[in-house]
Formats: sequence, C-alpha cells, structure tokens
Amino acid sequence: MSVVEKIKTAKSTAFSFELLPPLKGNGIETVCRTIDTLREFDPKYINITTHRSELVFKQKTDGLFEQVAERHRPGTVAIAAAIQNKYKIAVVPHVICSGFTREETEYALIDLQFLGITDLLLLRGDKAKHERDFSPTGHKHATELQIQVNNFNEGLFLDGSKMKSPVKPFSYGMACYPEKHEEAPNLESDLIYAKQKVDAGAEYLVTQMFFDNQKYYDFVDKCRVNGINVPIIPGIKPITLMNQLTVLPKIFHTDIPEEFAAALRACKTDSDAVEVGVEWCIKQAKDLNAHGVPSIHFYSMMATQSVKRIAEAVF
Repeated sequence: MSVVEKIKTAKSTAFSFELLPPLKGNGIETVCRTIDTLREFDPKYINITTHRSELVFKQKTDGLFEQVAERHRPGTVAIAAAIQNKYKIAVVPHVICSGFTREETEYALIDLQFLGITDLLLLRGDKAKHERDFSPTGHKHATELQIQVNNFNEGLFLDGSKMKSPVKPFSYGMACYPEKHEEAPNLESDLIYAKQKVDAGAEYLVTQMFFDNQKYYDFVDKCRVNGINVPIIPGIKPITLMNQLTVLPKIFHTDIPEEFAAALRACKTDSDAVEVGVEWCIKQAKDLNAHGVPSIHFYSMMATQSVKRIAEAVF
C-alpha cells in the first residue's frame, strides 16, 4: 500500500515525521533512537532527507588549496532500506534536483526499485551554500525531475531505451508553500506551479513548515478553488532554540505569529524555548486535528523529545 493510500484510508489524522541521515562517519544509532522514541504513535511513513555535495577548499600537501565536492550526509537510500527492513514502516526518501545529475538520479531510482522502495518525495532542493542563485547540476525544477520519474514509471531510461523488465511505478508527493516559495513572484503563481505538479502525477502535497494554521487553511481553500484536490499534508516543527525565532524565518521564509514570537522573546534559556515550542506546536496540532487534516507531518530535526510530547498530547 502506497503512502497516499495509507493517508486516505487512515481512520483518523495520520502521524509521520522526517529524519536526516547521520553525518558521514557516524552510525545509524541516532536514527534508530529517534524511531524507537516515536514508533509508539504508529507513524504511517518516515521521510528521509537527501543532501547535496558542497564545494569546499582543502589544503594540499604543497600548501596550495583545491576545490573539492564534499557530501556531509550520504546514505539516504541505504538508511531508507535499513528502516524498512528493521521496522517494517513505510519510508519516503527525498529525491532532489540540487547537486545531482540526471544520470545519478536514474541510478538512485534503479537502486530503490531493487530494494522495493517505491514511495518518493520529489523536491528541487536548496541552492549550494556558495551559490547566490540556484544553479542546476541536472534538473532545474522539480517538475522536470517529475517528468524523469514519470518516464521511469513507463519503463523508459534517460536515453530513451526501454527497460527489459517491468517496474512497480513510483508513487510520489511533492512540496507546496502556504506562504509561497521564496522565488515565486506571488502566491497565485505558486498555485499555478502546484497545480502543474498535481496534474502531472503528484498524489499528495506536503507543506513547508508554518506556524500560523490560518495560512494553511487559506492556502488549502485556494488550492481547492484552483482544482488541486489531492491531500495537502501540513508540515509543522516545534521550536527548540531561542535563536530559531530569527533563524527559521530567514532560512524557510515563514512568519512567526506575534503571540508566539513574544513568548519566545521572553525566554531566558533554550530550555524555556523548548517549553514554549512544545506548547505552541500542541496547540497547532490539536487545531489541525480538529479540522480533520489527513495527516500531520513533523519536522523533527533536533526535536525528537518535543515531537514525542506533542504526539502524546494529540494522537
């Protein structure tokens, strides 16, 4: 059963969360601890992020510097397979444009097919840290990546040749932005892009994190008016650090309501911020649950214990 089928057939609001692969050189233990902490809430799926390589300067033995590509969090496909094998929970690896060639994406799709992993989240991904604007290595837009996956589902490789054996088609979701993507000129044009994704085969949409539920509800209403009728999964995150009051809006271009911002400004320590973040996220999740959303997806980086407390209060 695909992730979208699990969401649609759930008797109540479904629970899911996101994991990062461990930093290069570390083991899978931290990943397992997060899953062990949250598995009691019956996650319908677990998302596994993918990270691009970054260009860094390294000093050579002759004292000169050379620019090399370095990837700090490899292993998305392997982590996804390990989770599915150990926990029997559906996994959704991210497949991104940023930092990956079309050929590398094709090899990843082949590997995922061999492993029996056929749920994906297709994303453009972030620009490299050294870039002012997004510069594609392969696809420029998530919709181009979507075309490659659709062709793969039809049994076609990049070079146009046909696969000798049939494949189980990938089922996939894509991203959407209740407060619009940072590069979109306005929300209306962002809705056009969201509809293009759905019309081309996206079976559900997952939002960027938000802290004001009304913006999510307004966005969903606009989507429905524009003929976007797939499940729209709200993604939320409990704040755990005082500096996230300014860091998250800068990175993710999301507003923090003044009531929440004032409570965070009053915090004296990060421990205070954890409590404020949990309280706000519980209020968000309860309200979303009361509105009958199909699922709530938690961005759990550095927030596993907070997510557990929220889930205990809501699910």
